Order: sequence, then C-alpha cells, then structure tokens
Amino acid sequence: MTTLYGLKNCDTCKKASKWLDRFGVAYTFVDYRDNKPSPETLVEWAGKAGSFAALINKSSTTWRQLPDNRKAAASDAEWKLLLREYPQLIRRPLVVTGDGAMTQGFSDNGFKQRFGVA
Repeated sequence: MTTLYGLKNCDTCKKASKWLDRFGVAYTFVDYRDNKPSPETLVEWAGKAGSFAALINKSSTTWRQLPDNRKAAASDAEWKLLLREYPQLIRRPLVVTGDGAMTQGFSDNGFKQRFGVA
C-alpha cells in the first residue's frame, strides 16, 4: 500500500492525489499537521533521503522565517524537534510505497516511473 504524506491544503499534494486517483493507484493520505511523524519515522526518512537537511523544503515561507540558530540544527535530536514542531517543513508530497521505498516531490514523469505507468 502506498502512503502519501503532505498537507491537505498543499496544491502539489492535491496534484499528486489526483494523479494517483487517475491511474488507479491505491493510497492513504496522511496530513503532517494532523498526524505528526514520530521521531523514529523522521530518522527512517532522513536515512532514505540521505540526511535530515534533504527532507527540508528550504524554499518554504516557514523555513525562511525561522531564526538562523534553528536552521543550523547540528544534531539528529535538534532536527527531530524542529520537524516535529514544524512538520510543514518536510518536502512534499513524501511518498512511501509498500516495499519501503520513499520519494519526495511530484512530477508527472517521476510518478509514471515510480509507479510503472506508461
């Protein structure tokens, strides 16, 4: 089963949901704000993304408004606190498939490759 993580009012998440619906891909949508990822989940995602910094949408308004000392999280514990406090910082949508593979972002071609749709 595929899980799509994001924000219900995010236009990119809506596009991803519509794409999955159009191509008949079964999925569950999880809103970051309503169901904040656990610290263990954040560590798992960071491992798959390559780092905590790779999970962050640095072009977001939330990121730009953070004080510099919060942006310079030096430890995994600080990153986990930051992402639990501001889950909207996570690049979205974040997609996890049943095989455990994880990707972030949405593009038509990217999803076609990811889900094997011609």
